[in-house]
Amino acid sequence: MQEIEYGFGQHLMMDGYGCDRDKLMDLNGIYDFLNNYPSEIEMTKIMPPYVFKYTGQVPEDWGISGFVLIAESHISIHTFPDKLYLSLDIFSCKSFDAQKAIRRIKDIFNIKKAEIKLLDRGHEFPKVIRKVENFVRQERSRMTV
Repeated sequence: MQEIEYGFGQHLMMDGYGCDRDKLMDLNGIYDFLNNYPSEIEMTKIMPPYVFKYTGQVPEDWGISGFVLIAESHISIHTFPDKLYLSLDIFSCKSFDAQKAIRRIKDIFNIKKAEIKLLDRGHEFPKVIRKVENFVRQERSRMTV
């Protein structure tokens, strides 16, 4: 019987502290990051980034938020310039070098301290549907006997 590979993909979650305030408040810079970064990690951008300035009820909670859909999933960022903070996610069904991504993002935004979470998502998600299809057919044929 063929070996079935499972697992949807990686989800990198990064909280950055002590970031460069000017970079966190640069709407065009955030747009350029989201527009160009997918190709740096060999992902396929499927739409232009959507980036906007957010102003909340608490004045210091304003910032820039943006995301870009990639064929492999998405990249999102939320900045809080007055707090020198950003949160960033890269979720992808295609493997990528998470350590390289972390180093690059720290460099781009001059992150002084970071909290990093790297998850493997969808542990039971079948990677190759044809292999699963054959397995399911074999299982069903055993059940009907």
